[in-house]
Amino acid sequence: MSQGIQVEVWGAYALFTRPELKVERVSYDVMTPSAARGLIEAIYWHPGMRWHIDRIHVMNPIAFTNIRRNEVKDKILASNVRSVMTGGDKPLALYTGESIQQRASMVLTDVRYVIDAHFTLTGKANATDNEGKFIDIARRRLARGQCYHQPYFGCREFPASFRAWQGGPVPTVPESRPLGLMLYDMDYSNSRDIRPTFFMAELTNGVLEVAGKEVLR
Repeated sequence: MSQGIQVEVWGAYALFTRPELKVERVSYDVMTPSAARGLIEAIYWHPGMRWHIDRIHVMNPIAFTNIRRNEVKDKILASNVRSVMTGGDKPLALYTGESIQQRASMVLTDVRYVIDAHFTLTGKANATDNEGKFIDIARRRLARGQCYHQPYFGCREFPASFRAWQGGPVPTVPESRPLGLMLYDMDYSNSRDIRPTFFMAELTNGVLEVAGKEVLR
């Protein structure tokens, strides 16, 4: 697949949670590939295609701030859902007044990125699906500002604005540094054993290269 898209995204806050620090949330320095894929899927997704992130351009200086957020500390058990589906009587409600708690979060501020992405066809593509059709739809939705739901930066309370990048070189921050082990995506190849995958991330002149990186499972 040689065709792709460039999407400019920006917002006031972002939180790409590091899994090793999930109790008190701390963001990665840069948007993760999985977050970028999820954002683009909010704009256009089809079962016959899968988006792949090639690189992320960091346009604004990396800056953090500390905030406190209300979160629900409990979750509905999958066993309760299965029981109710078979006629059982298990609780399927959460009451925020009883489960809410405050947590500190270290979030990114004033973020702006350009995401380079392409897609490949999946086994669920039918006879009428093709690369040209999908890329035309994706570009048209970008031009019109259409999305299935509000794109966001890691958490739904941090909405992301978006538009198609108008072309030309992307002005990035003049910064290079290793970012360490970063979440790449979730591996759904085995529905009974869904696992996270990682890669060694490095920012080079404001660009996080994703394509071609070795994925660690």
